[in-house]
Amino acid sequence: MSLEISVREGETQDALLRRFQKMVQMQGILREAKSHRYFLSKRDVARLKAKKNARRRRLSR
Repeated sequence: MSLEISVREGETQDALLRRFQKMVQMQGILREAKSHRYFLSKRDVARLKAKKNARRRRLSR
């Protein structure tokens, strides 16, 4: 996954930074990095997924 941002003619640094942040958000780079922050076994992933689904079902009632 590569991300390339080039400066446009007459673009300010603030506009460039906003455009960069928007692209990072849209591609989900931070979400993926946070998910790989530490190792989770397949069992732990399944347990967390079940817990999240149960909470979502409980709140939707």
